[in-house]
Amino acid sequence: MEDLPWVGWGILLWGSIKQNRASLSRGKRGAWAGGKSSGAILLDRPRVVSSAVSHAWELPPHTFGAAYAQFMGSRNFSPDDRPPVRFMDTEELAYVATRAREVHDFWHTLFDLPTNLIGESALKVIEFEQMLLPMCFLSAIGGPSTMSSKQRDLFLRHYFPWAVGAGMRCTDLMCVYYEKHFDKDLEEVRGKLGIVPAPKPASR
Repeated sequence: MEDLPWVGWGILLWGSIKQNRASLSRGKRGAWAGGKSSGAILLDRPRVVSSAVSHAWELPPHTFGAAYAQFMGSRNFSPDDRPPVRFMDTEELAYVATRAREVHDFWHTLFDLPTNLIGESALKVIEFEQMLLPMCFLSAIGGPSTMSSKQRDLFLRHYFPWAVGAGMRCTDLMCVYYEKHFDKDLEEVRGKLGIVPAPKPASR
């Protein structure tokens, strides 16, 4: 299985997602976070920049905001590091693309995924399931193609099946006004969004 060529990864990914979509109603997943939240996001156009999210560093340890702050701080990441989106036809499209980039670290926090090659590849599987963007698909199949045999085996046997299920089970992640949930309990936020964190690999 670990020797499957990158084209095979693409077929495996697409087939897994198609099968899951046939057995799960996406409308049911979006009940909590869609509708009013997505409209408010487009109206307010919040930005994930230091001036807007710095209060997360002052929140109690059990909160989503504190978990995000810990994720960023432990890696010396800054919300201001992401380059601006270019070459979009409209301001609204540019904002949606910007939002997709800026909430990426929220997703790392909520799914409890590391920022190494395996963690990023697993998150790209989820992002592709959520947005069906070609660039997410290419990243999802490109990452495993550059892994070592040991990494690829771990990804395929542990992270890939989880990511396929997690991405389909959770709500529409682009419709969530994350900043309004910074002060809420991390596990409560995960529960309401239908998010199942990445399980730790079994030690051999």
